[in-house]
Amino acid sequence: MKPLFHPALVNDPFGDPGLYIDFLFARRALLFDLGDLRQLPSRKLLRVSHIFVSHTHVDHFIGFDHLVRVCLGRDKRINLYGPPGFVDQVWHRLAAYTWNLVQNYPTDFTVVAAEAHPDGKVMVAEFHCRKGFMPEQVRAETLHDGVLLDEQAFRVRSAFLDHRIPCLAFALEEKNHVNIMKNRLAELGLAVGPWLTELKEAVLRGEPDEFQFRAWWRGESGVVERRIPLGELKREILRIVPGQKIAYVTDCAYTPDNAERIVALARGADYLFIETTFLHEEEARAAEKKHLTAAQLALITAAPANHAFIFLPRFPKIHLPAKASSSSRRSGSSCPVYFAEKWVGITRTAPAARARSPAWRAVRCLFSAARASSSWRKVASMKR
Repeated sequence: MKPLFHPALVNDPFGDPGLYIDFLFARRALLFDLGDLRQLPSRKLLRVSHIFVSHTHVDHFIGFDHLVRVCLGRDKRINLYGPPGFVDQVWHRLAAYTWNLVQNYPTDFTVVAAEAHPDGKVMVAEFHCRKGFMPEQVRAETLHDGVLLDEQAFRVRSAFLDHRIPCLAFALEEKNHVNIMKNRLAELGLAVGPWLTELKEAVLRGEPDEFQFRAWWRGESGVVERRIPLGELKREILRIVPGQKIAYVTDCAYTPDNAERIVALARGADYLFIETTFLHEEEARAAEKKHLTAAQLALITAAPANHAFIFLPRFPKIHLPAKASSSSRRSGSSCPVYFAEKWVGITRTAPAARARSPAWRAVRCLFSAARASSSWRKVASMKR
């Protein structure tokens, strides 16, 4: 089945953090973190409807100005979510510019900023272009089970981590994945048409099986219409499976609370994008900076239910032995994430697909290098 969400890092392995998630069959995308966005074409950036900012260190928020510049003068509304203090920070960024000419714009670009708090409170404010981006419609809302966004097809859940400041981690959860078995349509005397999208929506809304669903399409003599119980359609032409889950975790200290929250948030994820800035030999510096080491990441992701392999690393510096082999195979361990110094994405992509991936071939080489390093031996002893 074709996945609904298609994730990709915004920048190359040495760039600012950022995860762009495109939607299948829709001109829409989500964005996690607002680092340098110049690698994103404007057409892609304009698809973004919601942005989730982990925290406002410069490498996670510097792209906000670029976002505003691309959207200015367009009829667009963007929703941003961030940690405590986020609404004021968005206001201050907007207030740094002069907006004396925007009253003449034919459109009203709007930024809606929401800041989440650990006690479950959410503060929301709107900033309208034609009013000089002054805060208005300020309101308080309540967060339930960490869910920041809850739509018919998916939700975005959050968890607070410690980075010496509150830092949000996120999980994008598709509620169910509904696939149409089109080969069965003709057997039932049905034709393709817009009603199939309506059928998926009815299932995701939770309509009862006895609901009389209207199947319709345009035939040679006009519109053809049939009423069929939803339960029958579900049995005959639909395949309903658990949806995708993508977790995004960045910039946090190695503490028991953080580890527990990461595992709880990412459990069952198809993709886990998680940063690790330091090698095991730099553990003291990692603790000072409130970041993970590669070894600590390995211990966290080796927990039960995290059965995945490396997808894409990001390295500020790389230590490779001269004899590192590009044909090295992955280990049989449950989660071989033992060496990445910055960004690691973990996925359950099919082996044949990953074997063709240049990123995977590079990872295999790096994995061989890691096995030869002292970090690998230390992690192995820690796991035993």
